[in-house]
Amino acid sequence: MVRLELQKVSKRYARLRVFRDMGAAVRSGQVLVIAGRNGSGKSTLLRIVAGLTRPTSGQVLFYQDDRVLSPEERRRLIGLVAVDVAMYGELTAWENLSFFARVRGLHLGPEEGERLLDEVGLAGRGDDLVQTYSSGMRQRLKYACALLHQPPFLLLDEPGANLDEAGRAIVERILLRQRERGLVVLATNEPREVAYGDMVLRLEEGP
Repeated sequence: MVRLELQKVSKRYARLRVFRDMGAAVRSGQVLVIAGRNGSGKSTLLRIVAGLTRPTSGQVLFYQDDRVLSPEERRRLIGLVAVDVAMYGELTAWENLSFFARVRGLHLGPEEGERLLDEVGLAGRGDDLVQTYSSGMRQRLKYACALLHQPPFLLLDEPGANLDEAGRAIVERILLRQRERGLVVLATNEPREVAYGDMVLRLEEGP
């Protein structure tokens, strides 16, 4: 059982207040949606949850079996898909998967690699250079890399970015499986994706 809490999280850049006193709690089997207009701070808040950006005040707590996880522990348990996460175009999809597996201290066998690529709709394309991929195929590969270690905490920024209808169906299947493995936090302003949430944290564009 895992759990995530946002406790009065605020972010400010100089005189610009992005958001203030954001609070939410989500646990295994649930999806938390961070929704709001462009510029409201959705991606910033997700980056704070991921530990990539520091909040001005407040905190984000990760729990596993009611024990608060350290920053190092939480990094090992997070999977992240975001627009600014880059794949290496000069490598093949398989080489990208192998690289990110090694970064996490994992050994990725050929069968597991093929299973991951098949799960995201890239079966048979593992030996192609990523620079030959369309933007939608790169987005699918990001999901494969994020799921390498079967993370209990899956964080998604604009989960359907660049995906066609078949790709969005794959994301929906991933979300269903993730509910069995842990929880999801996703940032979006797409009504279809907002509807995935068991709870919605709405941000308004600050002054």
